[in-house]
Amino acid sequence: MASAETPSVPEPKDKETADASTAVDKYSIEAAEALANKALHLPIADAAPIYEQLLAVFPTAAKFWKQYVEAFMTVNNDDATKQIFSRCLLSCLHVPLWRCYIRFIRKVNEKKGAEGHEETRKAFDFMLSYVGSDIASGPVWMDYITFLKSLQALNAVEESQRMTAVRKAYQKAIVTPTHHVEQLWRDYENFENSVSRQLAKGLVSEYQPKYNSARAVYKERKKYVDEIDWNMLAVPPTGSSKEESQWMAWKRLLAFEKANPQRIDTVSANKRIVFTYEQCLMYLYHYPDIWHDYATWHAKSGSMEAAIKVFQRALKALPDSELLRYAYAELEESRGAVQAAKKVYESLLTDGTHNASLAHIQYIRFLRRTEGFEAARKYFLDARQSPNCTYHVYVAYATMAFCLDKEPKVAHNVFEAGMKRYMQEPAYILEYADFLSRMNDDKNIRALFERALSSLPAEASAEVWKSFVQFEQTYGDLASVLKVEQRRKEALFGTVEDGGSALEGSLQDIVSRYSFMDLWPCSSRDLDHLSRQERLSKYISKKLEKPTLPSGPGFVDRGASGLTSTSIGSADIIHPNTSLMVIYDPGQKPGSTILSSSVGPGVSVPSSNLPNPLVGSAGGSSTSAFDDILKVTPPALVAFLANLPAVEGPTPDVDIVLSICLQSNIPAGQKGKSGTMTKQSVPVHAPSVSEVSGSSKSRPMPSGSSYKQTGDRQSGKRKGPDDDDSVTVQSQPLPRDVFRIRQIQRARVTSSQTGSTSYGSAFSGDLSGSTS
Repeated sequence: MASAETPSVPEPKDKETADASTAVDKYSIEAAEALANKALHLPIADAAPIYEQLLAVFPTAAKFWKQYVEAFMTVNNDDATKQIFSRCLLSCLHVPLWRCYIRFIRKVNEKKGAEGHEETRKAFDFMLSYVGSDIASGPVWMDYITFLKSLQALNAVEESQRMTAVRKAYQKAIVTPTHHVEQLWRDYENFENSVSRQLAKGLVSEYQPKYNSARAVYKERKKYVDEIDWNMLAVPPTGSSKEESQWMAWKRLLAFEKANPQRIDTVSANKRIVFTYEQCLMYLYHYPDIWHDYATWHAKSGSMEAAIKVFQRALKALPDSELLRYAYAELEESRGAVQAAKKVYESLLTDGTHNASLAHIQYIRFLRRTEGFEAARKYFLDARQSPNCTYHVYVAYATMAFCLDKEPKVAHNVFEAGMKRYMQEPAYILEYADFLSRMNDDKNIRALFERALSSLPAEASAEVWKSFVQFEQTYGDLASVLKVEQRRKEALFGTVEDGGSALEGSLQDIVSRYSFMDLWPCSSRDLDHLSRQERLSKYISKKLEKPTLPSGPGFVDRGASGLTSTSIGSADIIHPNTSLMVIYDPGQKPGSTILSSSVGPGVSVPSSNLPNPLVGSAGGSSTSAFDDILKVTPPALVAFLANLPAVEGPTPDVDIVLSICLQSNIPAGQKGKSGTMTKQSVPVHAPSVSEVSGSSKSRPMPSGSSYKQTGDRQSGKRKGPDDDDSVTVQSQPLPRDVFRIRQIQRARVTSSQTGSTSYGSAFSGDLSGSTS
């Protein structure tokens, strides 16, 4: 491209216009598109600040660059047009943008005669060297060939040169996998036949295999290209599915190009790979892994200078990426450019990186590798004075002094110096203990643990205690092991009210003492059993607290029943106030009450002013009906309900709760007439809705049931009121099933509208019949 003076782009005239999108997300695509559309309808003087604002955020957005440069071309501002092209062409390998550039060059040079034609030809060559391998570059090749054919030849020599140039252009175009490769091949055949049929036969047969290969590669290449969104703007990755799919699509296309499917020469293949990476960065501009892959590929290909330039561009694009800085420093160090690598490390320290301690550590290691121990020691002495220096720097330097420089005394002094600042850091204590262990200094290890545990709070000392116990188990005698284990339990778990240990000795302790690496003193089955026991013991060992229930009707007095709740749930979880749950029925009358009843030994339900759901539906005394429900409720369920936490919340769906209860297999110990507990061989399944509500339909009992049948009673049917048996569930008629009653009432409402209602099984919920 011809060089020209770079005039300044017009300065923003309207400050408010330039800051139009400051209130929205910087990378908002919707806001950017809106600004670009707005700029289309503004004079160039007002539109230029908007374009500059957009391109500062989206520097690789070719469509914004094209829109910007066309605005200047419209007003014939050639100097500003050239300046914009010089800023965007090499970073935006986008065919429409480059075709806009060639139109500008042809317009500028159309009246300059032979000199203008030469400038245009150079511009075409320049363009094709960058975007000639694009799958959409077919029209560019056609424009170039048309331009060459249009040149006037004054003599036979010039005519021969023109024909040779056209032939070379065709031969390059037909071996490039583009959308127009077939059209270009047909044009090439016609061109050769128009020149010389005899010569055409040999040339066509020579390039036929190359064309066939290009066409085959084009078909494969198109599959990968079609997956790419060419209108996508480059934004930092957010993890959206679209971004991930585009990242994968570009990765697949890069892998395809690296495989060199057309089997062209290495130089041409590498040129295509470079082109694909450059196009990829137009859309994945904020992805550090793409920059790193690009630079690494250059380095592996032997082009170290190109790799360095890619890293330098990457750091300008992503100045906050520490990963790219470390990768760049590593590349410089690997090629022997120590001073260049040193500058990268220094920039990490001076630019205020969020992980300053890591930068200190890596710089110390770099100095140790390149300048020796003294340089590393000198920098460590300076780094430890930094306010953002953490214990990690001490650990790293002490380890380096011990392992690399064989200076255990220096390492010990560094650890001791760090103890003055980091006594409260458990991780530092463990690293120090590990160092002393490698020094075989068991005496100082015990002293270190004692010093640390005397100052660490209990909640922060768990790992230190664990390490102390492991040390004694490995190197101490049995008495010291037992003593430290006991101290650990008392420190971490305290003591119960009777003075005993919170966690008594168990087999878990034996496993801990006598295991080594992946070797265990028991089978995997035993380990699973002990693991379950350990989880249960945590619940048992917790201090049982009596829940504080608000006084008033509708709450169960758990203290009177002796039932307590183990507070193992999170206080942040809001549970429904199940103590206020009542059986709802649409036919209930306001003002009716549920009287106080005895639930079981020591469990009472105080009187409540809540409406009685049984009035008008079950018939008879409300007190008797409620007593009946409580008496047939299994004690296990009563205990469960009594232990539910009293937390304010919405009333649960009664239908769902009752359905779950009816479907649950709750073991119930029921008494016979003599008052003694009758044993069942298997748990008794809860009765179905039809059984509780008095349905005449029979239901088979579950296999293995040991119900005894007497008289005319059949298996699966309810026992008659006059029947007598050693296993008596209830001596009086069972209450009406409120859940069933409610379903029937709903069915009546529906049947009045539709004429039929289907009922579901309480066990499965499947439709089981219909009632007109």
